[in-house]
Amino acid sequence: MARPQKPSSPKDSESRPTENRENLPNPVWFKPIMFGFMLLGLAWIIVFYLSKGAAPIPGIDVGNIAIGFGFLIVGFFMTTRWR
Repeated sequence: MARPQKPSSPKDSESRPTENRENLPNPVWFKPIMFGFMLLGLAWIIVFYLSKGAAPIPGIDVGNIAIGFGFLIVGFFMTTRWR
């Protein structure tokens, strides 16, 4: 005698793993932008020190360091989302 087939329950389709948006890989542009922010921040700070405060933006003095660290921080925060 054959066993009667069980009707498929909705739980079976829900139990299958689905790819969340969080599990997808990063777009192609993500890594260059991330490293670009970090390098731009580093370059900003180096230019400030080498020019003795005359560049990149004269007149804001220590604000140039804050801008450079701002770019660095954005790049480092992007590393937390890198897959």
